[in-house]
Amino acid sequence: MDILANLNNAQKQAVTAGGGPILVLAGPGSGKTSVLTRRIAYLIENLGIRSYQILAVTFTNKAAKEMENRLHKMLGADKASGLMLGTFHSVCVRILRREAEHIGLGKNFVIFDADDQLSVVKNIITAMNLNDKQFRPSVIHSLISKAKNEMIVPEDYPIIIRSRDEAIRNIYKGYQAALRNSNGVDFDDLLLLTTQLFHNSPAVLEKYSSQFKHILVDEFQDTNQVQYQLVQQLSSINKNIFCVGDPDQSVYRWRGADYRNVANFEKDHPGCQTILLEQNYRSKQTILDAAMAVIDKNPHRRRKQLFSDLGSGDKIQVFEAFDDKAESAFIVDSVKQMVASKSAELGDFAVMYRTNAMSRVIEESFIHANVPYRLVGAQRFYGRREVKDLVAYLRLLQNRHDEISLLRVINVPTRGLGDRSVELLQTISKENYISVGEVLFQMGTDPACPFNALVKGKAQASMADFGKMLAKWEEAREAHTVTELFDMVVEDIGYEDHLNDGTDEGEDRWENILELRKLTEEYENKPIGDFLENIALVSDQDTIRDGNAPTLLTLHAAKGLEFRYVFIMGLDDGTMPHSRSFDEPEEMEEERRLFYVGITRAKEKLFLVRAMRRGGRGFSEDQVPSRFLRDIPATLIGSKVFYGSSNIGQRSGGLTYKETRMESNTRWGDPTPPALKTNTPSTKYRTGMRVKHAVYGEGTVIGSRVQNGDEIVDIIFETSGPKKLDTSLAKLTILN
Repeated sequence: MDILANLNNAQKQAVTAGGGPILVLAGPGSGKTSVLTRRIAYLIENLGIRSYQILAVTFTNKAAKEMENRLHKMLGADKASGLMLGTFHSVCVRILRREAEHIGLGKNFVIFDADDQLSVVKNIITAMNLNDKQFRPSVIHSLISKAKNEMIVPEDYPIIIRSRDEAIRNIYKGYQAALRNSNGVDFDDLLLLTTQLFHNSPAVLEKYSSQFKHILVDEFQDTNQVQYQLVQQLSSINKNIFCVGDPDQSVYRWRGADYRNVANFEKDHPGCQTILLEQNYRSKQTILDAAMAVIDKNPHRRRKQLFSDLGSGDKIQVFEAFDDKAESAFIVDSVKQMVASKSAELGDFAVMYRTNAMSRVIEESFIHANVPYRLVGAQRFYGRREVKDLVAYLRLLQNRHDEISLLRVINVPTRGLGDRSVELLQTISKENYISVGEVLFQMGTDPACPFNALVKGKAQASMADFGKMLAKWEEAREAHTVTELFDMVVEDIGYEDHLNDGTDEGEDRWENILELRKLTEEYENKPIGDFLENIALVSDQDTIRDGNAPTLLTLHAAKGLEFRYVFIMGLDDGTMPHSRSFDEPEEMEEERRLFYVGITRAKEKLFLVRAMRRGGRGFSEDQVPSRFLRDIPATLIGSKVFYGSSNIGQRSGGLTYKETRMESNTRWGDPTPPALKTNTPSTKYRTGMRVKHAVYGEGTVIGSRVQNGDEIVDIIFETSGPKKLDTSLAKLTILN
């Protein structure tokens, strides 16, 4: 194929650029994946670079697979083979497997997942007799991860508040020691250890930096300090580095991503070529205009003028619901109506929200309406208990010294090895300077092993049996496929009988195991280590499956995706933008970038949805429209719809609509949201009205009606909760 076919001028410039450092600033929907893929093809086909001399780094396995498939179609499998293409983590795994001896790791090291990492931290906090309320494991783990992303080792952990930070430093030291004792690493170690490998072993660095004549990096704005250092190290000899990114789409600051690496790249590579990709091939112009209006409020950025040849499209629809239930009901109703009218299919829709917790209400609405949906998130499958348990067994099959996995499943299914047995095993392990897995292995393979005499009764037999299984699996590891090993483990531990107890829940759990088994069939000619790495490195986007159903996902998970119709819900101050950003300018800038990412996922139409009231603290609370809504020009907005509960009107299960046209001078963000009209025009008190009571304090009217000639109002008081009052008796002061 013609590598340059159908490219615009800016894309051609990027694909055919010469050597040296090149920075491509690619707006959303500007075809950056196509540019990256064709750049690789151009290097191989036109410049004679061998595939094994190219390193291409992406941020998801899904993106890497897509690029690989495109390259095979362009060049054929032979020319494309040998290319090192994958995520930062997967590339580092490959390098560390080859060079493990240089950093004191065994080649069969295991990768601890998030739950395992947290378990290690908890165990260390307990062992140090620290208060887990003062030293919360999740917080400490986050601090350790942040330190690693900033390339801070335990010995250099900064001491600011002496007693607290010294304790954290010691937890960090213990955490690293626990990983090493299990021949394990965490996700952050994969990156940090690789940079340390290159720093401490110049010959190893020279080998890889000489091999890779060209390095290409996708989503460069999402790199952290370790990843930036890796790129610098690997390009230190040939200097041919091609980075594609968009600082406006950097939304992972919370996990170490630093969009300023784009500016740092230009400083560290003076004279680098910078190319702007501004033509959008995804969205209608109205959507792009709204996105630019939002992101242009962020300071210190290089502006891109996004444009599209797809037409202006429909105006943006804004919906203001009475509460969060009405908000979700409206979204589901809209989806059903558009599908019923044949203007869309279920799979055309996405519903996006700021936090995972917001999915509950929208899920319930879809379930109630009997509409299928897809919930994006790796934890949906791989985080399930039965899946994690079996994966732990498979990790033991690969590495019997993996103490975290061993302690997770030593009594699953129940085999009479409780806390006392585990404590005894750990004591034997420490006194003999070997792993717990090694203790069990020796007990199971050597009847004369002195450890057997230290354990009495059924526990000794159970330990020996466990050790025999470990030995059996280890012997079978090299001669059997992943699927055969999977079946062997399931049979040996009696897992089907343990899970499938005849209940619906038991059948569901067993079906999850069968689903996991299907995945093993994709590794027919690969070692079990590859299978385990795939599970450990799986991302949210990698869990998305094809299917004709609306997709529910967070704004963070939406990055890199696109949909015909997008609903962004929860557009209230404190939700989007999140309240944590109110006092932090950089956090607020990232919240704005996150909203920008959500807007630009829409291809044809965008729906912006909020609720006047939202559940919380046991009762609903008043909400203020998101400040970001004010940034969208009224000329881009079509109709503004109020949607809430009422005693009249049977449309959508008792919910009613009230639609108004947006005038050109209408502004969002008034402190008091517009009130919904009720079915009683003669009432004095209106829904949404703020009132004050001498005893109950201030509150908001949520309903009013005339009963036997008296007006009865329902009010949510801020300190007293919901009350029903007769206005002829209660002395209410109207505040607005």
